[in-house]
Amino acid sequence: MRDYKKELKDRVEFIKGMLKSSGCSGVVYGNSGGKDSALVGILCKKATDNVLGVIMPCQSKQNFGSDMSDALKVAEKFDIETVTVDLSDVKSEICTSIERICKITDAAGVNIAPRLRMTTLYAIAQSRGALVAGTGNRSEGYMGYFTKWGDGAYDFNPIADLTVTEIYEFLRFLDAPREIIEKAPSAGLYEGQTDEKDMGISYAAIDNYILTGKGTPEEIEKIEAAHRKSLHKLNPSAKYGG
Repeated sequence: MRDYKKELKDRVEFIKGMLKSSGCSGVVYGNSGGKDSALVGILCKKATDNVLGVIMPCQSKQNFGSDMSDALKVAEKFDIETVTVDLSDVKSEICTSIERICKITDAAGVNIAPRLRMTTLYAIAQSRGALVAGTGNRSEGYMGYFTKWGDGAYDFNPIADLTVTEIYEFLRFLDAPREIIEKAPSAGLYEGQTDEKDMGISYAAIDNYILTGKGTPEEIEKIEAAHRKSLHKLNPSAKYGG
């Protein structure tokens, strides 16, 4: 297990360094009510008082229920300023406009909400002279379980090297609300959605492979197949002549 007392100190200094080098005065992040955003919010708040968590429900009933409730619990416990921007109507409008041109596939439709959230965060951050903090973890990153130009877009990410297992350990160390620690990891894209159901494999298996290189042949093949398929998200966009 990591030395989370040292991890806390080092990550807070990292965030302070990002603010100093950028000349920005604060941090904006998406407060989804999940484990990753909870940890990012706590770390950023310990680095600066100028932190804004943005709750961005987007049509899913889960966004307006347990997600919002859990997001507010973290914000209240760690004294993080929080606002809510409802993106439901925005998504409806853009989908209606696109449907006049072509039918939106399920995969494309699911990715609209994360991209709307990215646009919202950057509009707020730029208006406030702030940086956008990313909330993706190492396990999601390796599996490519994030939206390109959506939650994969940020100015800095203080938890990108932590697996899901380590995220939970860190949250326990920080005494985060138990609801955050006990709930199944979910992007909240639709009712009943969970990360592990979408990926078809548990985070325990993913983390074990990342940290030890071990797993069943089936697990390893599934993890590596997902990683290979998502490399386009991790590599810079191709440029002619570059």
